[in-house]
Amino acid sequence: MKLMTNKEKLRGKISVPGDKSMSHRSIMFGALAEGKTVIKHFLRADDCLSTIAAFRKLGVKIEDNGSEIIVHGKGVGGLKAPSAGLDIGNSGTTIRLMMGILAGRPFDSVLFGDASIAKRPMNRVMLPLREMGARLEGRDGTEFAPIAITGGANLRAIEYTMPVASAQVKSAIIFAALQAEGETVIHEKEKTRDHTEHMIRQFGGEIDLDGLTIKVRGGQTFKGQEMTVPGDVSSAAFFIVAASILPGSEIELSHVGLNPTRTGIFDVLEEMGGKVEVRDASRSTGKLAGNLLVRSSELKGITIGGEIIPRLIDELPIIALLATQAEGVTVIKDAAELKVKETNRIDAVASELNKMGADITPTDDGMVIRGKTPLHGAKVTSYGDHRIGMMLQIAALLVSDGEVELEQAEAVSVSYPAFFEDLASLLS
Repeated sequence: MKLMTNKEKLRGKISVPGDKSMSHRSIMFGALAEGKTVIKHFLRADDCLSTIAAFRKLGVKIEDNGSEIIVHGKGVGGLKAPSAGLDIGNSGTTIRLMMGILAGRPFDSVLFGDASIAKRPMNRVMLPLREMGARLEGRDGTEFAPIAITGGANLRAIEYTMPVASAQVKSAIIFAALQAEGETVIHEKEKTRDHTEHMIRQFGGEIDLDGLTIKVRGGQTFKGQEMTVPGDVSSAAFFIVAASILPGSEIELSHVGLNPTRTGIFDVLEEMGGKVEVRDASRSTGKLAGNLLVRSSELKGITIGGEIIPRLIDELPIIALLATQAEGVTVIKDAAELKVKETNRIDAVASELNKMGADITPTDDGMVIRGKTPLHGAKVTSYGDHRIGMMLQIAALLVSDGEVELEQAEAVSVSYPAFFEDLASLLS
C-alpha cells in the first residue's frame, strides 16, 4: 500500500475509536454478569470482534445494532462448552484473559490464534493459574498456543507476586480468582492499567486495592450495566505525535480516556516540550475522559524508563518516531516487554525507521534514538503488527523525497479499521 507522504500540517477534530482494553473487558464482564449489558462506543476492530466471537461460541447471545452492543449475560456458571476451538485471531488480550475465565469452568476448551499469537509467551499466565489448580497445556508441552484447558478444576486462592508488569497477566489471575475458593492476593511489580479492577466495581463486585496489592474474593456475582467506552489513548497517540511534529498543526481529539495508568505519553510529551491541553474532562462514562487539543511544538530528547513504562508500553513505537524529530538523544529503557508484543517491537521500530533515514540503535530493553533526522521514501513492513503499521504511516507524512510503500497494511484493522480515513480527514 502506498502511504500518504509530504504533508504540511494537520487541522480539524476527530473522535478516536473506543478503548480496546475496555471494549474487550466490557464483553467479558457483560457475559459473566446476570442480565443485559449495553455498550456504546465499542471498538469494532478485529481483536475485539474476536472476543465477541469467542463468547458467542460459549453460548452467550451478543447483538450489534450498529450503535450499541448488547450482551445478554448468563452469569459465570452459564457459559457452555464450545463445540470447537476458540479462534482469538491476533488478540493477546483475548487469549490471556480467556485463560483465566475458562480455567475454572467445568468443560474442556482450546484457545488458538494466528501465527503471531502462536509465538507469544503464555507461561506468564499458565504458571500462576496452575498454582491455583487450573489444568492448562500449551502446544506439544510448550508454553505456546494452542492452549488446551481441561475443565472441572476446583480453583483455590493464592498469594502471587508478579514477576513482570503486565495488565493481561494480572487480569487473567483476577478472573480465575473470582471463581476460586478464598481470597487471592496479587502483588504488582509496577502499577499497570487497571480497567479490570474498575469494571469489577462497575458491575457490582468488590475488590480491595492498596497501592500495588490487590485482593479479590471468589464466588462473586455481577449485574449487567450500561456503559460508554471512552476513546483509546493508544489510538489517539498517533494523531498526537503527528500534530506535534508537523509544523503549523492544531487538532482536537474528542472523548479520549484519561485513566492515569494509560497516560504516560502525556508526561513524556510535556518533558520533551510538547503541547497537549486537556479540555472538558469529566467522569460521565464512569471513567475519566476529556478532549485533547494538540499543537505542533519544538521537541528535545529525554530518557524514558522505570515505572512510567507500563503506562505507555503500547505507545512506545510512536514515541520512538516522535524522538526522531526531537533535538538530541532520546533513550528508551526498561522496555524489554516490547519484544513479546505482536512482533519484536524494538527490532521492528529500529529496522523500519532506519530504512527511512532515522538513527536508531536497538538495545536489549529499548533503543537509543538520535534526532533530529529527515526521513525519506522506502519500502517498509508492519510485520503484521497494527501499531507498527500506523506508526509508519505517521512517519511517511514527513517524507518529501520518494514514496513509502507499506507491506501488510491490513494489520491496522486489528485496532483501528478507519485509521487511514480519519488521518486523511485531518490532512484535507
